[in-house]
Amino acid sequence: VFFCSSAYVPKTAAGHCKWAEVLKDLEQIKMSKDIDVSLYTANTDEDVKCQEPVIRCFFLEMKVILQECHIKNCSKTQDVFNVWKNGNAFASLENNKLNSTTSAKCKECEEYDEKNFTEFIQSFVKVIQKACK
Repeated sequence: VFFCSSAYVPKTAAGHCKWAEVLKDLEQIKMSKDIDVSLYTANTDEDVKCQEPVIRCFFLEMKVILQECHIKNCSKTQDVFNVWKNGNAFASLENNKLNSTTSAKCKECEEYDEKNFTEFIQSFVKVIQKACK
């Protein structure tokens, strides 16, 4: 039994990265057809100094997707929850405030354009992959 369950664990290219689990779950929800929301989507080419607020924005918007999934009973609710939970664990998003010099130069989440779910997930994956390098 142990052999079978351990053989199932997927190996990812980003295995060394703390965001590897998040990437795996994003891949799971990427093709979801029952999530239809517009979300503030940070630019993938933001200044490296703004990486933390950009990632924070994506995780805050995941909370919107999670709420939507609870209302509509989405097929991927558990994967969405996992992304949000893992993001909060790694980035301490709930209680980690940015210093004023960083946040002054970076956009607020609401300043980004709203994009559909598919574009949002594609951008989120790019940002997480960049954070893993």
